[in-house]
Amino acid sequence: MTKLISWNVNGFRSCLSKGFETYFKEFNADIFCIQETKMQPEQVTTSFDGYQQYFNSAVKKGYSGTAVFSKQSPARVTFNFDGHTDEGRAIIAEYDAFRLVNLYVPNAQRGLTRIDYRMQWEDDLRAFLTELDKDKPVILCGDLNVAHKEIDLKNAKANVGNAGFSDQERGKFGELLAAGFTDTFRFLHPTQRDAYSWWSYMGRAREKNVGWRIDYFLVSDRIADKIRSADIFPNVYGSDHCPVGLEIDL
Repeated sequence: MTKLISWNVNGFRSCLSKGFETYFKEFNADIFCIQETKMQPEQVTTSFDGYQQYFNSAVKKGYSGTAVFSKQSPARVTFNFDGHTDEGRAIIAEYDAFRLVNLYVPNAQRGLTRIDYRMQWEDDLRAFLTELDKDKPVILCGDLNVAHKEIDLKNAKANVGNAGFSDQERGKFGELLAAGFTDTFRFLHPTQRDAYSWWSYMGRAREKNVGWRIDYFLVSDRIADKIRSADIFPNVYGSDHCPVGLEIDL
């Protein structure tokens, strides 16, 4: 059994001051992925006993970034994919039974000002993942910056067309699933409502559970039968996102 956790920490240095290490130890995951680190590797001296750690930082300081902490040393670790190398948004780690892809997907921004780049990212990512999947099953995790269905956010009607719930972004997510990938949480919890992983800091949204489910674990369809649990941990604080988890029999 492999236990994985993914968490957009909205600034790793900030999250470290808000209990990250305690949560990290309590989860005791085999692989722990984080997004939006907002740092360069030399800015943090923290390490975790028994884990290898890999950072991918944006060229622009204080922006974006991903990291992977892994008990087992991957056979190979690479960063980014063609055409998308400046923002530190992807780490790919190869293990015996699967490839892990840790992602922080670009936000389309208010008014969808970055939607064209987002659409190119989505197409390039789908091509990249389907190529990886030919050789070895893929486990994809991270902040994918999209709520797929109305069930995945509290105020769906009010957010139609907004970043994260535009027809374009939702459509691309559907294309990715159709290309051979399974949304693990919906696979096990197809009708569960009020299950969110991100809340605005405004209007006591988290207290009221007015949120969005935009953090995911996806797996290749051919290993969906190996999923044992897919969870969201809303009681873990330290970021405007909460962690999500996957246990899979690989």
